[in-house]
Amino acid sequence: VQLVDFGGGLVQAGDSLRLSCAASGGTFSSYTIGWFRQAPGKEREFVAAIGWSAGSTKYADSVKGRFTISRVNAKNTAYLQMNSLKPEDTAVYSCAARTHWALESRDSWYDYWGQGTQVTVSS
Repeated sequence: VQLVDFGGGLVQAGDSLRLSCAASGGTFSSYTIGWFRQAPGKEREFVAAIGWSAGSTKYADSVKGRFTISRVNAKNTAYLQMNSLKPEDTAVYSCAARTHWALESRDSWYDYWGQGTQVTVSS
């Protein structure tokens, strides 16, 4: 499966953004989707994950209550709605896919990756 993530940009603290992850070349509904981010000089970190049927989700504590992960299997697309953005949310955000049903937070367990989209939050 090929993933293309987009929707990043430059926003002010408190603003919202919605990232999209469009998939092609595979059966999208059979993949668990995760979002990760990497800030300059830091390791990549887990943000959120969503199960095959969108019935289960998992979030990093740092984004819980502010970010919402979702998916529309009919559109082969997953989303990350980011509200109340903070400067510390600044990073390159990437979506990833894995065939196993478990909502994994370790990036090494994901098989396919998008190219990443930059999110910059100014104070």
